[in-house]
Amino acid sequence: MNRRRRFLKISLEFIAGVGLLLSPFSSWVRRVHAKIQKIILPKDTSREALAFRNPAELDTRNLDITPLKDFKTMGITDHNTDLDTWRLKVEGHVQVPLSLTYSQILSLPAIQRDVLLICPGIFANHGRWEGISMAPLLQKAKVTDKGTRVNFWGPEGIYEKVEGFPLKDVLSNKVFLGYKLNGKPLPQKHGFPLRVVAEDRFGFTWVKYVHKITVE
Repeated sequence: MNRRRRFLKISLEFIAGVGLLLSPFSSWVRRVHAKIQKIILPKDTSREALAFRNPAELDTRNLDITPLKDFKTMGITDHNTDLDTWRLKVEGHVQVPLSLTYSQILSLPAIQRDVLLICPGIFANHGRWEGISMAPLLQKAKVTDKGTRVNFWGPEGIYEKVEGFPLKDVLSNKVFLGYKLNGKPLPQKHGFPLRVVAEDRFGFTWVKYVHKITVE
């Protein structure tokens, strides 16, 4: 009987140990599984129906681009930006703080991606966004080892809000700053001159009229 109990004890300890060893792998498998389980939307999917969905669960490769005239928006729509005085500032855990003009921003390496913008329960827009690839910008600012999160601020003034994202998501271009929509300069009501484009995230995180980035 004692030998049997000892065997059971050793077996349980071994199983528990294997579980601990495999837990990081299991976590990775769950993340990969979640990623491949995204729902591929048919081309004719209704945008009205998408307003009630989570963008992180949707694969939009087949969706048509929403015409600019049909693009809806929420929040402030009439903020005016004077490009003669406006600057995009990059501050926080960086070695080289930046203050960039609009023309300097347009000269930076660009990215173009089709990303779904969902304002929960209200609308869904599938746009072709072009803007700043954040990795070269943050490399230019020389983010320090303390930097783990990137915050975007806008608009400047009493209506300012801030949203933050993990540094890894920003460096992978899942989050970037857009200055064109469907091949046209970003319209004022959509956040000219810069707005956050955040893949897999709801529209309330897509800060408009961005004037500052802080790394924390």
